[in-house]
Amino acid sequence: MKKEENSPYKIESLTDAHRAFGLPQPKHPLVSLINGVHDPVAMNALPGAHVLGFYKISYKPKLSGRLKYGQSYYDFDEGGLLFAAPGQVIGSNDNDGSICSQYTLLIHPDFFLGYPQAKTMKQYGFFSYSTHETLHLSEEEKGTIIEIFKMIEKELNSRIDDFSQDVVISQIELLMNYANRFYKRQFITRKAVNHTLLQNLEAIVDHYFANETLLSQGLPTVGYLAEQLNLSPSYLSDMLRSLIGQNAQHYIHDKLIEKAKEKLSTTNLSVSEVAYALGFEHSQSFSKFFKTKTNLSPLEFRRSFN
Repeated sequence: MKKEENSPYKIESLTDAHRAFGLPQPKHPLVSLINGVHDPVAMNALPGAHVLGFYKISYKPKLSGRLKYGQSYYDFDEGGLLFAAPGQVIGSNDNDGSICSQYTLLIHPDFFLGYPQAKTMKQYGFFSYSTHETLHLSEEEKGTIIEIFKMIEKELNSRIDDFSQDVVISQIELLMNYANRFYKRQFITRKAVNHTLLQNLEAIVDHYFANETLLSQGLPTVGYLAEQLNLSPSYLSDMLRSLIGQNAQHYIHDKLIEKAKEKLSTTNLSVSEVAYALGFEHSQSFSKFFKTKTNLSPLEFRRSFN
């Protein structure tokens, strides 16, 4: 019973969301745009922690205070976009409900059935970012995003015809493309902060390897490294792509190969002993992994190095 009380409140449909906000039923059961100016919602409309059965994209003109990112502050503190995918826990500590949002777009996954967006929506990494990894917008970017929200709002308020769904889906795709572009900009303009994070990441990985944690815990996971940096796994991978052209998993593998090469070239350990020291249960698995990454077997690398 206690477990049920602590479980996040589930909001499966857009109708349930509108009811929670104290708004009329949505005009379309699978897509809705809430205009916070025209339809202000109650301050505590939603429970502290809740799980949505649909996508949610919110534009907040003001964020609560200046949020820190590592040891630095955001590029823009006037407002930004927040994204949530179906099944994510929202609320509680992040308090990211739509209560302060100027626009909130709700889209049920079924709205995309039969369209390529049913697949592509799942590929946008920023739907898995944490609240403190909000997309902050410049004045020009804000104008672009608001215009798209207005277009969607106008279309949803128009008379439904055979083209309505196609038009709205195209507008959502446009919104996603701009969000993708602006996040890329955010990675670029925040390069100094990101380079500091990269240095911290390298220190964490080096310490992990140096203390032989590999023996007891195996390879560090993307989730583990992200947690150490107070980032979401998706944001960490996207940040690394912008800096070094590879995701977090590839970064970990490259660090493992560097360590393997070091042991093979500077010690007399056998291949089995190197494999064990790097957390592999079987030397065959290590040899296969090493050859996949270097095109050489461990013994071939050792001979070529010598």
